[in-house]
Amino acid sequence: MQTETAESLLRSLRRVSRREQLSDEEAEAAVKLSDTDGDGMLDFEEFAQLIKGNDEFTEEEKKSKIMEAFRMYIAEGEDCITPRSLKMMLMKLGVSRTTDDCVVMINAFDLNSDGVLSFDEFVLMML
Repeated sequence: MQTETAESLLRSLRRVSRREQLSDEEAEAAVKLSDTDGDGMLDFEEFAQLIKGNDEFTEEEKKSKIMEAFRMYIAEGEDCITPRSLKMMLMKLGVSRTTDDCVVMINAFDLNSDGVLSFDEFVLMML
């Protein structure tokens, strides 16, 4: 079962890299695979571990995985994570947050105070 879920997650990440929408089932599979405490949600540490993976990956592979994750959180036509796009992705993952909550989450890692997360800010957050 774990392998099947891992394969589903890899398919999902490939779809994201091609900017295709994730189905609810694919988002749920991603959460289940990485949910180490079994609460049905990914906390920051679980999400970071999903992105970082293990040390078998080269730096380029790690950067590629982080880019795939970043693309999950950006809306079509955008190049950054906005409060709106963060809220939409959290909803896909079964987490309900207000736009104001998403603003607060983004502000915690928004180094240049522009109200959005660039890829570089996202990388720093993940590391």
